[in-house]
Order: sequence, then structure tokens, then C-alpha cells
Amino acid sequence: MTDAAAFNILAVVQGGRLGYEALLLAASLQATNPGFGGRLFLAEPQPGPLWDRDPRLTDQVLRARLEELGAIFLPFENRVFGASYPHGNKIEALAALPEAPFLFLDTDTLVTGDLAKVAFDFARPSASMRREGTWPQIELYGPGYAAIWASLYDRFGLDYHGSLDLTQPEEYWQRHLYFNAGWFFHHSPAQFGARFLGYAQEIRDNRPAALTCQELYPWLDQIALPLVVHALGGGRPGPELAGLDGEVTCHYRNLSLLYARESDLAVRVLEQVAETKENRRLLRDWPQVKQIVYQNGGRKARALFDRAALPHREQAIRNTLKREGLWLR
Repeated sequence: MTDAAAFNILAVVQGGRLGYEALLLAASLQATNPGFGGRLFLAEPQPGPLWDRDPRLTDQVLRARLEELGAIFLPFENRVFGASYPHGNKIEALAALPEAPFLFLDTDTLVTGDLAKVAFDFARPSASMRREGTWPQIELYGPGYAAIWASLYDRFGLDYHGSLDLTQPEEYWQRHLYFNAGWFFHHSPAQFGARFLGYAQEIRDNRPAALTCQELYPWLDQIALPLVVHALGGGRPGPELAGLDGEVTCHYRNLSLLYARESDLAVRVLEQVAETKENRRLLRDWPQVKQIVYQNGGRKARALFDRAALPHREQAIRNTLKREGLWLR
């Protein structure tokens, strides 16, 4: 087991939807881990030349509630990304995080179980395998998966062959190290962040020839992440991390998707924290929560699907929800 006092949690907050998601994250952490000894940092980008508006969370009542729940606001400056690529906030925020082992969580995550039951090895970084084959998209006459990924490993002097899952067929996307960036961890935010930022910036500004026809946005963080994890001696998560994307955390991404496909535990934790009086008076201003949670749209969405036999592709779930008027962003 992991000493719960030994690591911090980092998420990113901004005005709008992310502020409400941060409330659900902080409230679920408090509800399920009342003895958590680490700190929850909410990294907040500051106004600057890379933003065309103030990106901060300006709702003072919501800020105060987040602080009541134990969240610490962590200001940081965007020097590379900003409004052109908000996903880059998770990369640049790491430079501002105090030096200690950390777990990054996307803001649209619920903590549903005891974090102390996750056997983290912070010296061996890893990340979420709850992903689809979103990148690269192979062109008919273009390079294949092997050529594309090998060009990236070669660019940074990394061992491409050592990253492969040889149980998977050649030219199949799962043979290659590819993560969802919804969670990742390491013992040093400075070390991890510097590598992450350097790789992402190099891929953006000086992509290998094999990537010429590939879209980099919004996938840039997920392109660079496996390279960082591999470079720092990590790899695919083992069974000791099964609680992440399992009984301990739920990266729901969208509340309609949560009701459609996530566990009864995730729904129970969501509704518990959403019905708390101090949270409800804030969350009811977020149309997604209002319709999906408080007006029972989520329960209608849940009845549409058999969680033991869900469609293999997320798009099929989305299409059903949209058809029924139950898809909100």
C-alpha cells in the first residue's frame, strides 16, 4: 500500500466547466478519502500574451468552496501553449508544483475509493490505458504505426523496440505505448514536466517527416506522454494500479457518458457529492449537472445501455445519447 501522505494530486482549473468539474473532484476526494494526507493542487493559468481572455476561475463563491474542500490554487504562467492548446496546461503546470511525488488527474475525474489501496511506484511512472486508437491515423499510402512511432523514439534517442508490447500484432495500434493523459504520476514534477514540455514543443515545432500528414491537435499531450514515461523508466500500468480507472478513480469525461457506461459506485459518489447542500447551490448553475443529475437525465441515459455489453466504440454511445437529447457538453 501507498502512504497517502506521500504524494500530492494535481488538476487544472479555469473559468467555466472546469471549475464545476474541480468541485466534483475535490468533493469526491474529501468524501472517499477523509484521511488523505497529501494536498490537492488546482493549477490555474494566469492572464498573459498567450491568452485572449482571463483564463482564471473568477467565481469567488466557487473558489471559496473549493478552498473549504481543501484545494490549493496554484498559479502558473503559460510560456509555450495557452489558448492555442489548452491541453498544454497539464504540461506547463508541472513546473509550479512543489517537488514531491505527484498524481495528475484530469479535472473531469471522480475519486471513488481509497487511494491508499493503489500501490504506486513513483520511481516508475505510468499513465492511463483507458484509450482508443485515436492517434496516429494511418493514411493509405503513408507510413504505418511502426514508422511513425519509431521516428519519435529516434528523435529523442529512446529505445523504440523496448517500448513495444510484442504480444500484439505488427502494425496494430496497441503494440505501441499509447496512453490517455487523464492520469499519470512520477516522483518529480520538475523532472517529468521538463521532459514533457521539451518533447511536446519539439514535436509541435519540428515534427519528424513521418508525421507530416498527421494531426497533432488535440493529441499532442498523448503523443508526447508515452515518450516521457518510457524515457523516465516507466511503462504500461500493472495490476497494482488497477484501482485507477477502476474502483478508486473514474475519469468520466462527460456526465452523460458517466451515467451511460460507468459503475454504480461512480454514480453513487457523484450523486452523493452533488446533493450536498453546499455543492448543490453552486452546481445547479452548470447546465450539464442541472439536466443530467438534478433533472434525472442521467438516469434516463443509464437505462439506454447494458453496462455488461456496451458498444466497443465510444462514438456509438455518443450517437445514442445525442439521438435521445441526452448529450451535453
